[in-house]
Amino acid sequence: MMKGAHCPTAAAFALLALATFHLVSAFDPSPLQDFCVALNTTNTDISAVFVNGRFCKDPKMVTPEDFFFSGLRMRGNTSNPLGSIVTQANVQQIAGLNTLGVSLARIDYALGGLNPPHIHPRATEVLMVMEGTLYVGFVTSNDNGNRLFSKVLYKGDVFVFPFAQIHFQLNIGKVNAIAISSFSSQFPGVTTIANAVFGSNPSINPDVLTTAFQVDKNVVQYLQNQFWYDNN
Repeated sequence: MMKGAHCPTAAAFALLALATFHLVSAFDPSPLQDFCVALNTTNTDISAVFVNGRFCKDPKMVTPEDFFFSGLRMRGNTSNPLGSIVTQANVQQIAGLNTLGVSLARIDYALGGLNPPHIHPRATEVLMVMEGTLYVGFVTSNDNGNRLFSKVLYKGDVFVFPFAQIHFQLNIGKVNAIAISSFSSQFPGVTTIANAVFGSNPSINPDVLTTAFQVDKNVVQYLQNQFWYDNN
C-alpha cells in the first residue's frame, strides 16, 4: 500500500472501537454538587436552583434534620380493610433525598394483611422481611406472557420487584409482619390496581370495564360503588 493511502480496515476498526467506547462509557453523569436538599416553596427567585421538580435549599442553610426521618421506627396502624399500612420515607419526608435516586418504605401487616396488587411507576423495589412470613409475587407484562413469579419469604429474606411490574405481599404467618422496601427513586409513586380501575375519579365508563373483564355490568357497578382503601 502506498504511504499515506487510506486503510479501510483500520478505519473500520477505529469506528468500531469508538462505538464500543461510547456504549461501555455510558452512565449517569456525576453530581455537580454534594446535595440538593428539596425546598418546598413556590419561590421563583431567579437565583434559586430548580432540580428534578424542586428548588434546592441554600447549602449554607442545610442541617442534619434535612437528612433525617424517624418514622420507620414506629409500627403502623393496620386497623383497616387491607390489614396493612405503608410508611413512606421518600423525598416528601426526607428533603435531602432530592436528586439522589433512592428511598425507603416500611410495610406493616396484620394477620392476613395484604399489600394489594400495585405498581411503582418510577422505581424498582427490593423488599426485605424484618418479621413474620410473607407470600409475595409479581406478574410480568403481556410481552412475557403475564407470568407470575412468587415466593414465600421468612425473616431476613429479600425479594426484588422489577421496575413498574404489578406486585403484592400477603401475610400468611401466625404473627404480625414487617418489611422494609428500598426503591430506585426518590419518589417512586404507587398505583394500586383495584383503586385505579374501579375507584377512578371520574369513574371509567362501565361498558369499558364490562368488556375488559368479561363480567356483567352489575358486577362492575357494584365494584365501582365500593370504598377502595389506600394503605399508603
